Order: sequence, then C-alpha cells, then structure tokens
Amino acid sequence: MSKTLYLECNSGISGDMFVAAMLDLGVDQQKLLDALASIPVDGFEIQISRVKKSGLDACDFSVLLDKEHENHDHDMQYLHGDGHLEHHHHHSHAHRGLPEITHMIAHTKISERAKEMADRIFDILAEAEAKAHGMPKDQVHFHEVGAIDSIVDTIAAAVCLDLLDVEEVIIPQLSEGQGFIRCQHGMIPVPVPATANIVQAHGLVLHPLGIEGEFVTPTGAAISAAIMTSKQLPASYTVDKIGIGAGKRSYERPSILRAMLICPAQMENDRIFKLETNVDDCSGEALGYVMERLFEAGARDVHYTPVYMKKNRPAVQLNVICDQEKVSELEEIIFAETTTIGIRKIEIERTVLQRDIVSFQSTLGEAAIKLCHLHTGVRAYPEYNSVIALCRKNGKSYQDVYHQVLTEWEAGMNK
Repeated sequence: MSKTLYLECNSGISGDMFVAAMLDLGVDQQKLLDALASIPVDGFEIQISRVKKSGLDACDFSVLLDKEHENHDHDMQYLHGDGHLEHHHHHSHAHRGLPEITHMIAHTKISERAKEMADRIFDILAEAEAKAHGMPKDQVHFHEVGAIDSIVDTIAAAVCLDLLDVEEVIIPQLSEGQGFIRCQHGMIPVPVPATANIVQAHGLVLHPLGIEGEFVTPTGAAISAAIMTSKQLPASYTVDKIGIGAGKRSYERPSILRAMLICPAQMENDRIFKLETNVDDCSGEALGYVMERLFEAGARDVHYTPVYMKKNRPAVQLNVICDQEKVSELEEIIFAETTTIGIRKIEIERTVLQRDIVSFQSTLGEAAIKLCHLHTGVRAYPEYNSVIALCRKNGKSYQDVYHQVLTEWEAGMNK
C-alpha cells in the first residue's frame, strides 16, 4: 500500500528537524550514516540522540563540525542585532557555489533518486539566493547553505526520503516567526529573503506565529518545496506511525517537527470542481489539442458530450473535473484555446475509494495494477499504460494482455 507523509510544521521546519523526524519514523540509522560517510568532504561527524522537548521524547540529529569548519546558526541571540556578538563566518572553504555542491552530490554513494532529490533541493535554494542577491544562479556562493552542516542536512534529507519510499507528502502550512536576525550581510527580516523567495516561487503557505525568531530556515523551506505534493489533508485518515524531530533553538513553543505516515480512510468525501462550456464553432483538431493541454495542466478528467444549442445547432459540451487550486489555470486554457466566452463552474462533492498502484513481474514483463479497496475486499485492474506497453513489447492484443496480467496477479494473490 502506498505511503503518505504528513508534516505538521507548527514549529516551523529546518533540515536537521526533518532528518530527525524521518529517523524517528523508522529510517534505517545505519544506512543513513553509511550514506553520509561517503560525502567527499571532511570536518564533520554525525550524532543521533534522544532529547526532551516540553516533556516530549524526540529524536535529535546533529552535524558536529570541527573548529575549522564551524558554522554559526541563525539563532535567537542574533535577534535585534546584539552588538557584542562576533562573527566567525568568513572561512573561505564555507563558501560553495551550486556547481561545487552538485559535483559533491554526484560523487556521494547514494541512490540516483536520492541524488536527484538533493540536487532539486539545492537548485531551489540557489534560485532563491540568486533572486535575493540579484545575480545569476550559477554565480551564487552560499554561506549558510554552502556550509558543511547544511550540505549534510540536505543530503541526509534526500537519503531519508529515498529510504522511507513515500509517494505523497502533505504540508498544509509552515509556521513562521517574526522580527530580524543577524547574518553575514547584516540585519535581515524574518522570514529571511531566501525563505520568502522559496515560499513565493513554490506556493508554500506561511502561518504567522507572532513570536520573535526564525522558525523556517531556507533549507527547511527548500525541502518542503521539493517534496510537497499536496497542501490538503484527506477528510479522514488513520495514522500508521509518528516521528518527532527536535530543533536546536529555544522559543516560546517547543521546537519540534511532527511527521506522520497516514492512510486515507477507505471511502472519503472530498470536494472538486466541474468546469463546463458549450462550443459550436471549434474544429475537432482544436478540441483535441485543448484536451491535451488541460490534462497536462493537471485536470483530473476531461470529456466531451454531444449537445444541441439554440437554433438546433449541433455542438459539444466540454467538461473538466479538477481540484480547486487548478480552476483558474484551467479556465485560462479553455478561454485561450476555444471560442467560448463563458464557463460554468460548479463545486461538487464526491465519494472515492482508497486506491493504490502496485507493480509485479508477470510472464509478459513488469505490470502495474490499480487496487481499489472496498469493505468487501480489494478489486484489481491492470493499468492502461502498463497494458499498452506490454502489448507493444509482446506483439499481443490489448484484451489478451489485460486478461493474462489480471489472471497472473490473482493467481499470485491466492497462493
């Protein structure tokens, strides 16, 4: 059954908090340590421990640096610009650009999927830093992000996600503080520019706490942007496992990130939107193209229905099913690609079954099966694209492949 990860970021999120929460969820600690040991850089060691946060037991993940590589966190003591603080940020080795970090990730002994995720997180960070400083992305030299502890946190986050093997990640919002913090460039507002840019570019939702301090770090925001697949929790769900990751900072509320592996209830009600419009002067080719564009933009379903309009003109009704956040984008496509001047928009409620996609090795090759969960049992359907691929591979008809795959799947389940 597919896994859904829900991140409850009521105290913000940082790289070390995320990794700690994943370890607490059950990520293999030794596999993570082995992966991090392969990073081609010196000057750090990993410490994993248990700590108490407001009496709650939590996992703590720490990257310990030697004195030469020491990096100072954006911490509460920097708030309001206390002048007595000295800055030790100016080690030349701590400034690394995106090409150097990409090269480092490529030479780390982790899976290709983990490398792709680490690259994506750093690319998001680079875009945000480039915008903040007004320079090309490949010329950005990170400081906080380029320091060894942030690099290790990011690679660790990518490895944890790969080991956990989740398919969906739900992040409704990121709680953030306020005020100013001191960085190498001086006093900057919270959320810091890099974090704010990531939030803007990737549609993350910020929830203000009204508390002085930085709760969402750029690394935490970049991880969220890279992994989030939805902001909406299912109407009802069960919780399979809970992990709590501890943060390093001391604020008015405990610095913890709670992560849950959840499973939507077998049947759930949710709300979707139906867009419909009647068109009587578009060619078949144009209608075929608009259907392709709508699916590519995220429509759940698109179909045409023959209708008769006023004066008995034959026409088609375009029907689009989509999520609320897709309505505006899909309406723009319909207006741009058809001759319509009006679109009806209807909010509707639907009941859906929990469903999963699983793969198995059939005699024809690897096949994908959709499983729909009912109270009376599980119903299986070979996936269309998988069947088509096996038809072409084996030179067989669709019906023959479909029935053979389904028969072999059922036989395997009955063993």
